[in-house]
Parts: sequence; structure tokens; C-alpha cells
Amino acid sequence: MSEQTQVDVVQALIVRLQQGDDSARAELINCACDRLMNLTRKVKRSFGRVQRWEQTEDVFQRATMRLYHSLEKVTPNDSRHFYRLAAMQIRRELIDLTRHYSGPQGMGGNHATQMVGSSSDSPLPHGAYDAADQTGGPSQLNQWSEFHLAIEQLPDEQREVTELLFYHELEQAEAAELMGVSVRTIKRYWRDAKLSLYETFDGELPGSM
Repeated sequence: MSEQTQVDVVQALIVRLQQGDDSARAELINCACDRLMNLTRKVKRSFGRVQRWEQTEDVFQRATMRLYHSLEKVTPNDSRHFYRLAAMQIRRELIDLTRHYSGPQGMGGNHATQMVGSSSDSPLPHGAYDAADQTGGPSQLNQWSEFHLAIEQLPDEQREVTELLFYHELEQAEAAELMGVSVRTIKRYWRDAKLSLYETFDGELPGSM
């Protein structure tokens, strides 16, 4: 008997959920959890010092709950539907996070850090701000937000392949099976998606793809 792929596992869980087995919902969440945590960490590594204000696990928990609530409202038709739904919720959480820190009133742009050697009740000198606005600061955060938004604007096939390969880290063969196309077609969609994103960001994406 051949080993089950992640896609097979997800499909079996969806069948259970459709049959009224609520425990399958939590197991479906677990299928997206590892990649969700990796993506959250990857984005936050670009934040400079921003991770001081919010723990990766907190972001992860919010994204997980967002996905859980969406699965309470919508039962996926099949594994392909689930992967698209999960990718959308992951992307929305990451966009919300970057906007939270990069906006005009965002902590990434306005947080001041006490200088070494100064007392806690003394005023901060002008310009004594956290390194977040210099390394991985608002401009980098904006780029991450724009990156996820740009993925939403890709043509349907390119967006779905990006969701499967980037957000869920499926193998190209798994993506091909899920979408009902050849691996060669997946490679073409993936190449075109990356080319489009590289052009959008002048060849400087915030994360490797």
C-alpha cells in the first residue's frame, strides 16, 4: 500500500467533517499549522526588533483561530477547496500583522527605545528610536504586505499554484494532482507567477520563493 500524501490525509478529514465529525476540524487545522508557523517566523524575521512587541506564537494563534472560525462557517468541498481557504486566512493574518506595525501609527514606525545608561524617567533624546525603523522597519513591513496583496492579484491558476507551493509547501506533483493538471503545467504557472511578482517588486521580493 502506497504511503498517504498530505493531500490524501486532508481529503479524508474533509469527508469526516462532511459526515458530521467535528473532531476532523481540529485535525484539518493541524495540517496547516506547521507551514503557518514557518511563514509567521519568516515574516517576523524581517521585522528587525518588532518581534519584541508581539510573540510569534501569538500571531500563530490568531491565524489559527481565524482559520478555525472560517471552517465553522464553511465546510470545504474537497482538499483543493481547503488549501485555498487556508491560504487565504494565512495571507489575511499576515497582511493584518504587517499593516498593524507599518502604518503611520504603527509600533514599528513610532516605538521609542530607552538608550543604554539613561534612567527610566528621563526623556528620550530626539532620534533615539528602536532599530526597527532602520532595519526591517516600516518599509520592509510595507513590502511584505504588498507582497501578499500582489499574490491575491495574480491570475487564478498562478495564484493557486503560489498558494499550494509557497503557503502550503506542497510538492509540485501534489499540486498537479490537486489541480488536475500535469507537473509541466504547474512548473509553467509557478514560473509565470514568480516572474510577475519579481517584476512587481523590481526583483527584490521580501522572502525567497
